[in-house]
Amino acid sequence: MQSKKVIDIPVRVKYADTDKFGIVYYGNYAIFFEKARTEYLREKGFTYRELEENGYHLPVVEFYVKYFKPAKYDDLLTVKTFISDLKSRAIVFNYEVFRDREKIVEGKTYHICINGKNKPVALPISFINLLKT
Repeated sequence: MQSKKVIDIPVRVKYADTDKFGIVYYGNYAIFFEKARTEYLREKGFTYRELEENGYHLPVVEFYVKYFKPAKYDDLLTVKTFISDLKSRAIVFNYEVFRDREKIVEGKTYHICINGKNKPVALPISFINLLKT
C-alpha cells in the first residue's frame, strides 16, 4: 500500500552538514530523512513521541540512498516523503530530495515495529489508519 499523501519538508544546508569540499556529507542524508519522516508523521496527526509513549518504536532496519548530484552549503532543499509500503509490523518510507525542482537524491528507510522489550509487534490500528489517509 502506498500512502496517498506526499509531504514536502524544507531543509537548508548548514555549514556543519558539509565536508571539506563544501558538499553535504553523505551520512547527513540519514538526518534529513529522519527530519522528514518525523514531520510526515506529525502532518498525519501522530507524533513519534506519542508512538513511543504508547510503548512502540520504529527502528530503521534498512537504509538506501542514491545520489545524483551534490548539495552544497546554503542550498535550500525540499525532501518529499511518502510511504511506499505499510504492513501490520513494518513501514517503508521513501524520500526524494530536490534542489530547484531537480531531484538530486532519492532514498528509503525500512522500519519494523517493536515494543519496549525489542520484540516485533503489530503497529497500533489507529496509527495504521492515520497513515492510510
